[in-house]
Amino acid sequence: MTPLINKLIGGRRRKTRDNCWRTKNHTQLYLVIPVIRWTDNFPFDSSEIGRFSCVGFFSFPSVHFKFFIMGDDDLPSEYDVIVVGTGMAESIVAAAAARIGKKVLHLDGNDYYGGMWASFNLECLQKWLDECRTTPVEQPLTNETASLAGPGENVISIGSPFSTVSNIEEEWFVPENSPEVAPTGEGGDAPATPPVWSKAHLISLNRKFNLDLAPKLLFARGSLVELLISSNIARYAEFRSVTRVLTWIDDKLEFVPCSRSDVFKTKDVSIVEKRLLMKLLSICVEYKEDNNEFAGFEDKKFIDYLKSKELTDNLMHYVLYAIAMSSTSTPCMEAVDRTKRFLASLGRYGNTPFLHPMYGSGELPQCFCRLCAVYGGVYHLKRAADGVLIDGGETCKGIVSTKQRLGTKHLVIGVPNAPSSFLKSIPKKGMSRGMFITDRSILTSEKESLSLLQFPASNPITIIELGPSTHACPSGLFVVHMTCKQELTAKEDLKTTVEKLLNCAPYDGVTKTDGSDTRAQVLYALYFNVPDTSHCDLSSSVPQNVHLCSGPDLDLDFDFAVNQAKEIFTKMYPGEEFLPRAPDADEIVTDDNAEVGPAFEADTSDTTAETGP
Repeated sequence: MTPLINKLIGGRRRKTRDNCWRTKNHTQLYLVIPVIRWTDNFPFDSSEIGRFSCVGFFSFPSVHFKFFIMGDDDLPSEYDVIVVGTGMAESIVAAAAARIGKKVLHLDGNDYYGGMWASFNLECLQKWLDECRTTPVEQPLTNETASLAGPGENVISIGSPFSTVSNIEEEWFVPENSPEVAPTGEGGDAPATPPVWSKAHLISLNRKFNLDLAPKLLFARGSLVELLISSNIARYAEFRSVTRVLTWIDDKLEFVPCSRSDVFKTKDVSIVEKRLLMKLLSICVEYKEDNNEFAGFEDKKFIDYLKSKELTDNLMHYVLYAIAMSSTSTPCMEAVDRTKRFLASLGRYGNTPFLHPMYGSGELPQCFCRLCAVYGGVYHLKRAADGVLIDGGETCKGIVSTKQRLGTKHLVIGVPNAPSSFLKSIPKKGMSRGMFITDRSILTSEKESLSLLQFPASNPITIIELGPSTHACPSGLFVVHMTCKQELTAKEDLKTTVEKLLNCAPYDGVTKTDGSDTRAQVLYALYFNVPDTSHCDLSSSVPQNVHLCSGPDLDLDFDFAVNQAKEIFTKMYPGEEFLPRAPDADEIVTDDNAEVGPAFEADTSDTTAETGP
């Protein structure tokens, strides 16, 4: 595929992996402009299109851009910051640097944004899996690449970005093609025929899926929401509130009361329990370090504190798994902080503390890429870094990419794109992921729900269920994401939970069941493992001006990536403001002395008048 260099400007959009964009706000445009490499033949015919790549700017009302022509090898050679990889932390750093006027180049060897944070349609998910199944081979440096090093410099080769996914298992539970279904009833009396699902049918709805590699939620008062608001990047994204929090108790799913009104409405908790629960939650939300409430429990588990309050098993389950989002092994003060965060986010945007980005979590890195591009960042997809230029082992002087030397003062690079010598250690075990397309919700209700569930286990399993209103899937289907700490393979780690919540029996799309099994029917299942590098030492084995970014972590929200990006930015530019607010279009001040062009005047002449003698 021809490399793409993207300049991204304003407006709400949707992108598919084949670089097709939809614009919601037609007063602003998000541009992907093909750059032409000039040849000896011009004009050229359509057969030569594959030879071209390009970059550029256009001019639109109120927004003016330069347009320039360059070939693959003709990127400007010096930058303040080069960012390799479009993951969450990398994209935030790129936006923050561009926002304060730094010259930023943002590369990604993939033809899509997000890396391991991406969201795919069904067809692109299959392509991604095929790439992941290919055994990565680290290509040796060519003499031509090595020759780009200056005196006293070394070129360190960069490995494959697809070496981080393992134990992939994919299953279809529907027939290849839709079977013939005999019509029932006559005329208008015929009941509505439910969809007959098959692999071919699902693939035909390919573009209606947005499937997250790293599904996450945002706390309504979490660090990412505050950053999106303060920087004005929130205008590039849309969100939906999580409508219900569920829990698994007594071998069934139950609704968890989140707000005060929900607590007193629920029939699953007695009046005495309600009072105890409200008292406990008040203690947690009002807790300060000078408070002695948790004295003696600093080195104990949260479950020990709950037992000391003589709570019922029912209440302890609600608080531990659904509100604190913890387990029996969680330290007391860590769980108290989680409880405070949960309660602090209630009542801001909905009945629960959580928001989910429309079109998937993979939208959020792109929001920051857009801001970076608005402030001059240059984007080039399908262009990887081949090597890193190091001067005496102390300083990174730049990178080598597509036989071109690109100099930089700072290099920000995601772990999957980094040379192996930069990584002191990568954990052998990380996260177990499960992704399921189902024919109904795990807990049906009158209205479509966006659900969160932490399934109790020694390693609790975070479950997010998305319906059509989030644009995660077509109408009539749901997507269930499961994530937990890895012990074995993803399929083995999730097996018990899947069996309790989902029906994984083969499904012909026609046969009616007796109704005794109310579990959601799985049509498609995917399991895979990815490393969690959030707790790795990413600074001791790199030059002083190289900054490594972790991939997705086990936490429910994006706080780790936001905090990591802020730390990297502060290290690069101490004293500079981190992502100051970007002005809206109507706030941009222009030069009052600029020459004003003439206004448009309609032709008022009478075109119907006689012209004869």
